Amino acid sequence: MGIVKIGDGLHEDIRKASTVMCRSINAQAEFWIKVGMLAETNPSMTFNEIVAQQLKEADVTLTSVEAA
Repeated sequence: MGIVKIGDGLHEDIRKASTVMCRSINAQAEFWIKVGMLAETNPSMTFNEIVAQQLKEADVTLTSVEAA
């Protein structure tokens, strides 16, 4: 495991997002890093396409859910 230095503002954004997404601060940062890397290497894919591809590769099947 390594240490990555980030600015205070970005750290605060990660902390806030981690609360909303029910992830630890580290898990939120890892998620954003992974999605960013995938977006850079697959520039024609949308965020939703990237997430759908990752779920498919993890053999996750989602059922339709209606928003409240």
